[in-house]
Amino acid sequence: MRKLLLPIALLAVTPVTVLAAEGLSYTYVEGGAAMLQIHSRAANDPELGGGYLRGSFAIGDSVHLLAGYSSVSDTLNSPFGNSKVTLEQTHLGLGYHVPISNRVDFTSDIAWIRRDSKSRYRQEGGPSFRSRYHADLGMATFGVRGKPSTRTEAWLNGGYLDGGEVKGEWVGRLGGRFDYSSRWSQVMEIQAYRSTFEYSLGLRLSF
Repeated sequence: MRKLLLPIALLAVTPVTVLAAEGLSYTYVEGGAAMLQIHSRAANDPELGGGYLRGSFAIGDSVHLLAGYSSVSDTLNSPFGNSKVTLEQTHLGLGYHVPISNRVDFTSDIAWIRRDSKSRYRQEGGPSFRSRYHADLGMATFGVRGKPSTRTEAWLNGGYLDGGEVKGEWVGRLGGRFDYSSRWSQVMEIQAYRSTFEYSLGLRLSF
């Protein structure tokens, strides 16, 4: 957890009177498709699909709140029965941003993450078995967010994730956005740590 202290310290000293870089909004809502991919030979490289909803709300010139929810699942069939695994994730966070040019912001955020995992195994012609597991995690990241052109945006973040089944892992995030109008845009993002990859593709409404 000590590795989380540096991004938290950066947040603490960030001025709260700075505006965002030109064209970057920190108040928006978005949703779409989500996929979780785990590279594990023992588990036969599972891929879970579903959807997500997330948003950001500016509460100051350089401060914003973050929130999101996702649910992905997969069903595995065998001659003896089938099993369904569902993973739900909720996060709440606080972010800061500082413009380093008229098109690029330095960003940093901290977040609490709640993971709920549910599994159900049903034997062919037999009873069903259910199990449930939950964990609380903390994540801190920092990076850059900017506009390469008038209708595009990109961001790159790195940080640290700890808690639950994750015993301290470096995490990376890469995303992009294409604007259809001043409010509507297409959003794509990938987040990765260790052998786990989270993908999302959705629409964003900015305010």
